[in-house]
Amino acid sequence: MKILLQNLTRFGDLLQSQPTLAELAGQGHEVAVACLENFAGAAALLPEAAALLPLPGARFLAGLDGDWHGALAAVDAYVGRVAREFGPDIVVNLTPALSARLLARRLCGDAVRGFSLDAHGFRHESSAWATFLEASSANRGLSPFNVVDLFRKAAGVGAGPGRFALKRPAGEALDAAAARLAAAAPADAAFFVGMQLGASAAARQWPSASFAAVGDALYARLRAVPVLLGGPGEKELAQHYRAASAAPCVDLIGQTDLPGLAATLAHVRLLVTNDTGTLHLAAGLGVPSLSLFLATAQPFDTGPYREGCLCLEPDMPCHPCPFGVPCPIGHACREAVPAQTVTDAVLDFFARGAFAPGLYPGARAWLSGFDVSGFMDMTSLSGHGSEPRAVWLRLTRQVLRQFLDEEDLAADDGERFPLPAAVYDPLREILGQSAELLRLLAGQAGLAARNAAMKDRFLGTWERLRGLWTASPHLGVLGRLWMEEAQRQAADLDSLLARIARYAALVVALSGRLERA
Repeated sequence: MKILLQNLTRFGDLLQSQPTLAELAGQGHEVAVACLENFAGAAALLPEAAALLPLPGARFLAGLDGDWHGALAAVDAYVGRVAREFGPDIVVNLTPALSARLLARRLCGDAVRGFSLDAHGFRHESSAWATFLEASSANRGLSPFNVVDLFRKAAGVGAGPGRFALKRPAGEALDAAAARLAAAAPADAAFFVGMQLGASAAARQWPSASFAAVGDALYARLRAVPVLLGGPGEKELAQHYRAASAAPCVDLIGQTDLPGLAATLAHVRLLVTNDTGTLHLAAGLGVPSLSLFLATAQPFDTGPYREGCLCLEPDMPCHPCPFGVPCPIGHACREAVPAQTVTDAVLDFFARGAFAPGLYPGARAWLSGFDVSGFMDMTSLSGHGSEPRAVWLRLTRQVLRQFLDEEDLAADDGERFPLPAAVYDPLREILGQSAELLRLLAGQAGLAARNAAMKDRFLGTWERLRGLWTASPHLGVLGRLWMEEAQRQAADLDSLLARIARYAALVVALSGRLERA
């Protein structure tokens, strides 16, 4: 079967599609990749891609400023090109945006996995996993799943552990990168450490002066030379770094294309970085990393999909901060993780060959790995694994996986998840209210089918349940998921009742595994 994997988002998300691509190809399918034209270089790093079909998205948008008929003709021409050059039987669309849904349906009609539209133009997801992927995008602090695993599940694969492996740079590219590094480094250089100073937003950037302090210590202690990485728009960060640094560095910011960046990463022993596409490129190339997650970024959902990487986040009660809410403390998290904490972690890594449990002042330290189900997981190295957020994420990863996979939620392995009374008591109260509302909703649904007057009561209860979950700091993702699924099942009473029963079982499973610490 010919499958077109469509990911029309950012550089890092495209790279993180590779495990999905590998599993589809491993099932014997021929898989092509549709991506934005400016990320075609990243798509070339996906080894299982039988063909690349770059989409000129910027040209389409520019065309809309003129004659929309011409823009529509350009889209139609792209669809024709895909049909001629590949002819997909199925589209796996991993981008929930309306434009991507429209394109997926235009390409393959109803034969779409992931995000699509139905025959009437309404949003449609092929599975509960796809619905959860979109629901969690607005509640990233509540999602217990790495986005790579969500991509895999939304595509209909992901039955076992995933493996992230990008195409290795060619020999000529490696030689060119090695020569470039050697020419720019001091004569006494022992090895190289990559440093990605930028991020998608300034609030998510660790200060350049902090990077410089780490780089200076590495050169003084180990003769390790920092290699500054980033795009053309991040040159000012390099200037700040050099102004704060007393040691040599190799400044490649704005000087590498994607293949050149990959070849350069192949020559570093460690990448120190913000949460960026470069982090995921390093993970796919097998390069260990120490990454910093600030503001809205958190390691549980966008951490590197590779074992043994260190993820640091500020040890602040407000982290991660919610999307779309102004920071009331001036993004203090950018300064919360001291340069000395990162320096000590990197030096210890080079001494031991791995990141180890210990003190990480100012930070919560997590080591990337995989759980027994093959899902990406994070293990605390700094003693934060028993904190309420970490406990709740472990519980929901276990229970939501069973729920979304339509497994038996009654199965209980006996593990209990302790929460302090200040968290446990209100959460148990909300779960108890949820169970009562679901019982009431099931009864009202049956009556509403025979009595028009009961429909208003049913809708009122439905809205109360949605509001209860959406307002909860722990169940916000569930509220969005419930809204999407209940609306989809509303036309069929039996399907709606079955879904209400399923959510009731989920509430029981969550309640039964909690205990007061």
